[in-house]
Amino acid sequence: MTAQSNAPTVIIKKVKKVQGGGHHGGAWKVAYADFVTAMMAFFLLMWLLNATTEKQRKGIADYFSPTIPVNRISGGGDGSFGGDSVFTEETLARNGMGGMPEVPGASGEAGERAESAESREAETEQLQALEEMLTGASGESMVSDDVLRHIVTRVTDEGLMIELFDIEGDPLFQEGSDLPRPVMRELVLMMAEVFGLVTNRIAIAGHVQAQPVVVARNPTWELSAARADATRRLLEEAGLDGERVQRVTGFADREPVTANPMATRNNRIVLVLLRSDL
Repeated sequence: MTAQSNAPTVIIKKVKKVQGGGHHGGAWKVAYADFVTAMMAFFLLMWLLNATTEKQRKGIADYFSPTIPVNRISGGGDGSFGGDSVFTEETLARNGMGGMPEVPGASGEAGERAESAESREAETEQLQALEEMLTGASGESMVSDDVLRHIVTRVTDEGLMIELFDIEGDPLFQEGSDLPRPVMRELVLMMAEVFGLVTNRIAIAGHVQAQPVVVARNPTWELSAARADATRRLLEEAGLDGERVQRVTGFADREPVTANPMATRNNRIVLVLLRSDL
């Protein structure tokens, strides 16, 4: 007989190890880094699109296009942008033509536009100085306080606009006519003196209040035009050159300045020192 062994049975268990698997691996870090890089590039692109002009973007596109040679027109300078960034105001923003051929006289036109803008700004300052002289904003007014309350001024795109308007109990013209009262004559004398300081052309417009009742023949058109023309005659009598008057217009009651079209304030004469480029 074979002797029975009391030794225990030996069991061998093999464990298969997976290297770099699951969340303990590093592959996800590479993917995340690519994602962050792509997002950064996206936001950088959005920022550049918002921060550059159309001409600058065209210049950049031309630079990276292999079919279009980079030159001073498209890139803004010799070489890669000529050592300037796309945000340099004195280069790409002004001389970048987006790869288009240079137009003869384009630089001259730009210079003329810049000169025109400077001239317009200087003229605006001159008109504002006249406005201050009339209203007393500079400390000294050319009109008395009694007539100053009849004046409203403002500088607009058309020029220096001066409104001479009626005050309750103190109208500029006799009621229902174009005969000027003394206050209107004094105002016009002051206007002629102010207008003599410049050479701008002048526009005159008459406005009147609406009639309280409906009438068969509306007199507001004739009255507004007659008062505007009477103002023209007063200016010429005060020494103003009649050739400077560009237009004389009657607007009847069509453009009231108050919510109530029958208000006395709507009776007014509007004088405009026109800008020289109009």
